[in-house]
Order: sequence, then structure tokens, then C-alpha cells
Amino acid sequence: MEPTLAEAARVWARIGILSFGGPAGQIALMHREVVETRGWLSEEQFLNALSFCMLLPGPEAMQLATYSGWRLHGVAGGLIAGLLFVLPGAAVVLALAALYAALGDVPLVQALFDGVKAAVVVIVIDALVKLARRALKGADRWALAGLAFVAIFFLGAPFPLIVLLAGVYGFLAVRPGPAGPPARVVAGRTARTVVLWLAIWWAPLGLIWLAAPGSLLIDIGLFFAKLAVVTFGGAYAVLAYMTQAVVEGYGWLTTGEMMDGLGLAETTPGPLILVTEFVGYLAAHRAGGAWFGLAGAAITLWMTFAPCFLWIFAGAPYVDWIATRPRLKSALSGISAAVVGVILNLSVWFALHVLFGRVARATAGPIALPVPDPASLQPQVVLFAAVSAALLLWRGMGLIAVLGVAAAMGLAWGLVAGPAPIPG
Repeated sequence: MEPTLAEAARVWARIGILSFGGPAGQIALMHREVVETRGWLSEEQFLNALSFCMLLPGPEAMQLATYSGWRLHGVAGGLIAGLLFVLPGAAVVLALAALYAALGDVPLVQALFDGVKAAVVVIVIDALVKLARRALKGADRWALAGLAFVAIFFLGAPFPLIVLLAGVYGFLAVRPGPAGPPARVVAGRTARTVVLWLAIWWAPLGLIWLAAPGSLLIDIGLFFAKLAVVTFGGAYAVLAYMTQAVVEGYGWLTTGEMMDGLGLAETTPGPLILVTEFVGYLAAHRAGGAWFGLAGAAITLWMTFAPCFLWIFAGAPYVDWIATRPRLKSALSGISAAVVGVILNLSVWFALHVLFGRVARATAGPIALPVPDPASLQPQVVLFAAVSAALLLWRGMGLIAVLGVAAAMGLAWGLVAGPAPIPG
């Protein structure tokens, strides 16, 4: 049964508040809530949408939420789902950025989320197993997932290249059959949507330029607008570029401040790309104090996330159209298989950085591997994860309850022994 808009909004708010663990954890949570628990989307609809969102620049989990909301309630539903996915984390990051600018550190908050991240490791692994069972139909799809994992984890292959090759394989590996009834796609409506959302995206920056042509806010807005269209493969794919530009190019933050911001973003709900808000706040705060910092955070958020609605509202109607074309549907299925391998890569990366305080990168020719320092293994986080696994998988405890218990364990440990080191 399709939910009312109010019922859906409550679920999107719940997902936004609990969306820890980067894209892997967020996709796992959304799958559990939207597909398994409530049946609002079928497995095929979810996987097709996920594959489509993986093709887009920007945070794929936020775009998947926007698509799901659009699917249920049109543009209003997409706006509510996308905003509620981002705003809880944005509020937390803004508060932490303000505290950081004033105090320099927020260790107790980090301790609270050490337990949460341990629980998310378990949630991600559980969801990944379920997703693989449903998405990998046939030996070739398992092979695609495995090759995608090897390519991105061991060889550091560009995410867009992996997706492109998987899509080409899927396109060529099926015999063309009769097309299903065409989905209703109106090109004129798509063009109007693109024009409208381009205007919405750039309007605030235009107003700032008219009011204060030389403002630092214009530089901040332009930089994060450019970043918004090159973040293929999620935040991890662009963090190195952003760090270099922010630290060496603009001089807005130091390397240490950038790493602290990344650590805070990793411990809070919402997309990891919310680290941009931390950067925007600190850059503007340094130039004009707290209120200017708030303006910097606001323009950063707008220029980073407004284009996500453009991509989804313009492209979402074509997901169903693709599903009526055998070759395109097979291409999307190939991409879905590769996405499983990519999510496995994110899951391993996340688990290593949660369980170990120090993770280096070793290279041998074209191969590069994350290598954790065994001495930095955090036994308390292993304990948190084990307890979370027992509660979630053995006792069948609800998601909120498990996350609550994990958070309480992390906070208690932090009060007694101090927080674990920020992952690095």
C-alpha cells in the first residue's frame, strides 16, 4: 500500500537521522526501510534506481532517496525525501563546525559515534549479502561484481570507467528482444525541468554577486558548484582533489583542519560530502566571524546539493523507459552487478577505518592496498561491533534500538577512557 506524504516524510526523517556509515551504510539502511520493511519499492525498482544514481555526479545515497520520494509522490515527495536525508546531518555538521571554530575539538561527540559506526559495519555487511543475492543473477553477474571490486580496490580504477565497461558488457551480452510498452517521457517537460533547476541552483550566487561582487562567498560558491559536477563515484573519489584545492590552492584551511573536518563528517549522519559544509563554514568564519561562517555554510550546501535535484527530476522518468528496452535493461543490470563490487569496496574501506586507528596505503606497481596497522586495532570498537551483530542478527532487535545501544557503549567508553583516534 502506497504511503501518504506525511507517512513517507516521517520515514525519510528517520532515515536522515540514522544515515551513518557513508554510502554503503546509507544504501543499506534505505533498502531495509523502503524495500524490505515497507515494500514501497520492489527489488528491481530499487536496483535500477541505484544503478542510475551511481551514474550521476554527487552523493548517490541522497539521490536514491530523492528518486524514491519522487517515485512515491512526485516532485514534492522527492524534495521532502532529499532534504530530510541531508538536513539532519547538515545541522549536526554545522553545530560541530561552530564548536570546532570556537574550541578546536569535539572529542566527546566523536566518542558517541564510535559505537554507532561499529554498529553500521554490521548493518552494511548484512545488507551487502542480501543485495548480492538479489542483484547477482548468473555467473557473469558475479564475475562483474568481482572484477569491479578488484579494479577499484586493488587497482584504483576510475569509478566511471568501471560503470561504463559493465554497462557496455550488459548491453552486448543480451540478445535484443521485443521492447515493452514505452514509458511516458516528454522531452519538453525534461527541458523545462532542466531550465528551472539550473535557475534555482545559480540564483543565490547571482544575488550575492549583485549585492557584493568581490565577496569570498562567490569564490566558495563557484568552487563547490564545480565540485558538484565532478564527484562521480561519491565523496571518496573527490576528497583528495578537494583537500589539495582547499589547502594549497585557496589556503582556506590547513591540512590538519581538513582532516579533522573529514573525521567529523565520517562520524555524523548524512552524506560524507557534507564535509564541504565544514570547509565553507571555517573559510567564511575566518574571514568574517560566526554569522559570515553561517553564510558560507549555507552557500556551500546550496551549490553542493541543489544540482542533485536537477539530475534526479530531469532523469528519473527515463529509468522506467530504460527498463522497457531489453539491451538498455541488461546494461543497467550489468551496472547493478558492478555496483555490488563498488559497495563491497566501500564497505571494506569503511570497516578498516572503523576498526583500526591507522590505515596506510601500500603500493606495488599498479596495485595499491589499504594496510591497517595491527597495533592500532581498537578492541572496544570490535566489542561494539560484536554486540551489535548479536543484537541485530541473532536477537532480531530493531535498528534504532541497536544504534542506541551502540551509541551508549561508545559514549560510556569515551567518558571512561576517551574516544578512539579519528580514522585516518
